[in-house]
Amino acid sequence: MTTGKINVSVENIFPLIKKFLYSDHEIFLRELVSNATDATLKLKHLTQIGEASVEYGNPVIEVKIDKENKTLHIIDQGLGMTADEVEKYINQVAFSGAEEFLDKYKDSAKDTGIIGHFGLGFYSAFMVAKKVEIITKSYKDEPAAHWVCDGSPEFTLEPSDKTDRGTEIILHIADDSEEFLEDHRISSLLTKYNKFMPVPIKFGTKTEQKAFGVGEEEKMEEIQVDNIINNTNPAWTKQPTELKDEDYESFYRELYPMQFEDPLFNIHLNVDYPFNLTGILYFPKLSRDLQIQKDKIQLYQNQVFVTDNVEGIVPEFLTMLRGVIDSPDIPLNVSRSYLQADGNVKKISNYITRKVSDKLKSLFNENREDFEKKWNDIKIVLEYGMLSEPKFYEKAGAFTLYPTVDDKFYTLEELKEKFKDNQTDKDGKLVVLYAQDKEAQHGYIESAKAKGYEVLLLDSPIISHLIQKLESDNENLQFVRVDSDHIDKLIQKDETAISKLSDEEQEKLKTAIQEVVPSTNYNVQLEAMDSDSAPFLITQPEFMRRMKEMSASGGGGMFGMGNFPEMYNLVVNSNSELASNILAEQDAEVRTGLVRQALDLAKLSQNLLKGEELTAFVKRSFQLIK
Repeated sequence: MTTGKINVSVENIFPLIKKFLYSDHEIFLRELVSNATDATLKLKHLTQIGEASVEYGNPVIEVKIDKENKTLHIIDQGLGMTADEVEKYINQVAFSGAEEFLDKYKDSAKDTGIIGHFGLGFYSAFMVAKKVEIITKSYKDEPAAHWVCDGSPEFTLEPSDKTDRGTEIILHIADDSEEFLEDHRISSLLTKYNKFMPVPIKFGTKTEQKAFGVGEEEKMEEIQVDNIINNTNPAWTKQPTELKDEDYESFYRELYPMQFEDPLFNIHLNVDYPFNLTGILYFPKLSRDLQIQKDKIQLYQNQVFVTDNVEGIVPEFLTMLRGVIDSPDIPLNVSRSYLQADGNVKKISNYITRKVSDKLKSLFNENREDFEKKWNDIKIVLEYGMLSEPKFYEKAGAFTLYPTVDDKFYTLEELKEKFKDNQTDKDGKLVVLYAQDKEAQHGYIESAKAKGYEVLLLDSPIISHLIQKLESDNENLQFVRVDSDHIDKLIQKDETAISKLSDEEQEKLKTAIQEVVPSTNYNVQLEAMDSDSAPFLITQPEFMRRMKEMSASGGGGMFGMGNFPEMYNLVVNSNSELASNILAEQDAEVRTGLVRQALDLAKLSQNLLKGEELTAFVKRSFQLIK
């Protein structure tokens, strides 16, 4: 038997491992199963190239709990180690970077990849174990070895009577970590981290129904079979040509068993230069709500789950998608600030942006009708991408759609061509009218349609930001919400209507209305319109409303406009019969009643009449029809 002291430059690394990585202590199982997988795959490679004259067979990694002895076992049928290799790889190499680890990464040691970076993957076992044993036999024709360490720098190494190839790691679980002796805890960890490992992982057994006999003699019996917890060949490891639509949908169900809606479409990522990356991204159905749950994309490194926080690797606007990214080239073992500054990561982010752009363009070109049907479910991602990613914005013009209230869809270039003849104002500016709520703004939409104008339906919460950007990038283009002024002023032509009232009569009418209408919220303006147009109309100036919307949705630096009181224009049609009646009415009380009723009707059309005012309006209206 050999005894010795582990070659480590710090007096005792184990308490430091526990201290720095305690919050991530569950990763010990990921590290140990990953080591077992590496040992198995390395043996496969050596047998394939003829350097190992052994039968590879069908190796399985087994994880076992022994509750009676309070031990957890990880058993593989891989390379195994000789006593010399245990001395070299376990006692020396593992700690070659210990000092660097402590000095450089003590502040970011919660990053789950750090242990592996320093060859400390095996030693993560001491986060949960008070003693660790290794029983191992190499594929080479040499005696097996048994290594034992109790969490101090002291170890023992002696021959073992193990006869089968591979390694067994035995963890004597510490009193404060007995949760890892529970089946459900280990099962959940294996499912979380090792669900797609490339070597079968056995955890206990399960019951299955199996048919015996034939014909009428056939009987179903329950049998016990190995419980293999992982899919060793997940969809993203295959070539796109090997997969059908149902394969992608089936894999989506595997990733998100509690998600009941099918994804809209997927994007298969597969690149091997200048970096390695594979994966599948899915577009789920998305609502208008910007508070969409992120962290749905899973990041893997060689089929080992690492994290579902992919910020910095995936462009921010795509973090609303779902799926898997797997890359050995993402430096997972260093701090997040380093990760975000890494050149490879930026290239990966740019690649994903380009790949998504190309996929969207091809979907649009191949089946525009289907793309239009899906538009409302994907638009929030695309609009966010146009605002946040310049490279995406450059490409998105080819497939970004602008729907009308009548469910017609145009790209920006199509829209310019279609609207230019009828919706260009007297100054040569193309005015694009839009609504954000088809029901609430119905009357305004109908007025615009009566003029032959098209009205877009732009209802996402960030639309104000996007149209601001489109206006700044397109000369002589202006977006105007359909209820921001009366229809004749929305797109100003050369012709101007003439008021039936004299200047003196107009001033008298305006004064009579202002006596009733609260000046804190309404600016009264008289306009000469068609006599059959609405007599009273409430509008909200485009600029002020848009700035408030941008401020409310995170427009930063909008001068605190989100706190400004709501201001509206009360547009009074001086050519209407009601205007003449108000002007002619001698009884002040009746005149006030006319103005108040007309104001309330205008407020009702904008959904502004609520509470006590609504109650009073209903009561007054019933009295009028007695």
